[in-house]
Amino acid sequence: METGDWFDATNPWFFRAAARIFILCALALLTFTKPSFAHPVPFSYLDLKLGAEGIEATLVAHSVDLSDELGWVTPDELMDRGVAEKWRGEIQSLISARLVARADREDLKIEFGNMDILQDRQALQFHLRFRWPKVPGTLGVRCALFPRSPQHQTFVNIYEKGRLAHQGILSRDQPELQYYTGSAPGNLAVLKKFIPAGIEHILIGPDHILFIVGLLLLGGGILRLLKIITAFTIAHSITLSLAALNLVSPPARLIEPAIALSIIYVGLDNLLVGKEGRDARAWIAFFFGFIHGFGFANVLREFGLPRQALGWSLFSFNFGVEIGQAFIVLIVASVLNVIRSRDQRLAQRIVLAGSASVVLAGAYWFVQRVFFPA
Repeated sequence: METGDWFDATNPWFFRAAARIFILCALALLTFTKPSFAHPVPFSYLDLKLGAEGIEATLVAHSVDLSDELGWVTPDELMDRGVAEKWRGEIQSLISARLVARADREDLKIEFGNMDILQDRQALQFHLRFRWPKVPGTLGVRCALFPRSPQHQTFVNIYEKGRLAHQGILSRDQPELQYYTGSAPGNLAVLKKFIPAGIEHILIGPDHILFIVGLLLLGGGILRLLKIITAFTIAHSITLSLAALNLVSPPARLIEPAIALSIIYVGLDNLLVGKEGRDARAWIAFFFGFIHGFGFANVLREFGLPRQALGWSLFSFNFGVEIGQAFIVLIVASVLNVIRSRDQRLAQRIVLAGSASVVLAGAYWFVQRVFFPA
């Protein structure tokens, strides 16, 4: 067959080739072209304006999301005022069940106001109100409007005293947020949360405890111990604040092994002091305190620092750390002092055995954190 004959419209080969090309093009269009009814933007928007008597709120929800939940009305039909009013009761019931505002520990009753049709955004806007008897310390918001859409997100803006105070994103995986109000009850709520958090962190942190114990093993008078602990406190307070404010943020993969090295160092220093007759514990506490402060900050970030109460949360957490630290110092120093006053030989053995144990524990953590990180 000649080449020119293949392009002859009367040739059966021509029709077969054309049909194949048509089918391939159609499949490509089906594969790569989005259907016209695809969800344009899987987002909703919630603005909360806090006042003395409660919250004035607006919620913007896309018609596609509402249509999916209602099931018997199309997105375009919801853009008609008459149809939207017909479904208003069902939509409000849906919002009431899936949007919860909590003042401290009390759920607030939701009140519905006007409903607006936003034609340019293909969405409905609802005016809401939550009343409270007084401004609470904490405001909790739970919003899971459209659980059938796993990608759906709700953008939350919280306004207080006429300014934007907080922004958050709620989704199916993270449906709740907590906001500390800029009031006296709000500051008190921060203290109640972050002081215990600081105490708990140092009491359940074996590496921090072991470092402090290592510093105390050699004993000393009240002024000397106070100097050591003060040096450690000043140093870790500085880096805790810098890291929490994101001014200096070294990665945990460096900080955690460095903390283990600090434990090794203080144990080795204890073993050498008896031979060299020096005491550099205050300088050791100060230098390695900077590193431990970064470790404290990594934990503090996990709590989610409230931006509107940043100073209070930093102060509270650090104060809690100091309380826990003082508790450890009081117990360990008192026990060692009693032993030292009754049996000097036993006290010396405790120093040697304790320092060796500190070195071994620090070495174990260093190997674990460098070669087998979690």
